[in-house]
Amino acid sequence: MIIIENTTEFHIEEATATAIGKFDGFHRGHQKLLECLHQQKEKGLKSAVFTFVPSPAAFFSKDPIRELSTLEEKRRIFENAGVDYLIEYPFYQEIADMAPETFIKEVLAGRVHAKCVAAGEDVSYGKCGAGDYQLLQRMAPDYGYQVILIDKVLYGGREVSSTYVREEVGSGNMELAAELLGMPYHVSGEIIHGKKFGRTIGMPTVNLLPPQDKLLPPKGVYYSYVYLHSKNGTMSYDGKRLAAITNIGTKPTVDQRCVMGVETYLYDFDGDVYGEHMEVYLLKHKRSEIRFDGVDALKAQMAADIAEGRKYHGL
Repeated sequence: MIIIENTTEFHIEEATATAIGKFDGFHRGHQKLLECLHQQKEKGLKSAVFTFVPSPAAFFSKDPIRELSTLEEKRRIFENAGVDYLIEYPFYQEIADMAPETFIKEVLAGRVHAKCVAAGEDVSYGKCGAGDYQLLQRMAPDYGYQVILIDKVLYGGREVSSTYVREEVGSGNMELAAELLGMPYHVSGEIIHGKKFGRTIGMPTVNLLPPQDKLLPPKGVYYSYVYLHSKNGTMSYDGKRLAAITNIGTKPTVDQRCVMGVETYLYDFDGDVYGEHMEVYLLKHKRSEIRFDGVDALKAQMAADIAEGRKYHGL
């Protein structure tokens, strides 16, 4: 996959089938868009995903916006999905003020070389988001591209959207979030050194510090599974799904720093994985994070959590 980033001065020579969007969470609706792109690839077009960085919502917001998918996670998702071009178009005031007709002419048709544009009815672009699906259709004959309308995906009668996923992740309903996403919600990052408390009590864990812009579910313990990716790609665990149980929170009993972290116990695993990349998929909320009276009480609860996790995973 070719990533075009940090520039508005580019030109894709190959004709593309392009989808425009924020793609936060990469839910079933987004996946339907990409299915359309893959169908167009069979007709000889290259697939392209166009997204603004930062997103317009983040650019105009006075407060930080936590995303369902970080930029790095989106790159991995699109790479795995077989996308040919990922365009991370810089978003700043001049771009925000661009007329939607100019966006179609100069960016979509000119730089992205779009011959097919896949979009939902709520697609928006250009100044004040004034560009819509109808404008794409009206200008299609002038610039030689086809527009394909992608119907909304519904779940339980409600449109599958990033907002819907965000609500369920925010409430800790990981099972429903997984239904909307087509896979469990995940957090990823580099494994870092923790305080090694788990190792001192015979329950070693691996830790990652989530990106500040990553939306996390409520603090607590979750049944999970992980994928580990070694930097050289030669370790025996690469690409293997490993059963786990994960704590998301600040570990108030043993750590007074109030730093949000993701701490995971891997069943029947004892590898040295510091510095490697880890993806933690959250399956089900088990309990909320609480402060225990002391280390002994925490140790007893951790042992119980791990034992119940074994039953959950059928180990």
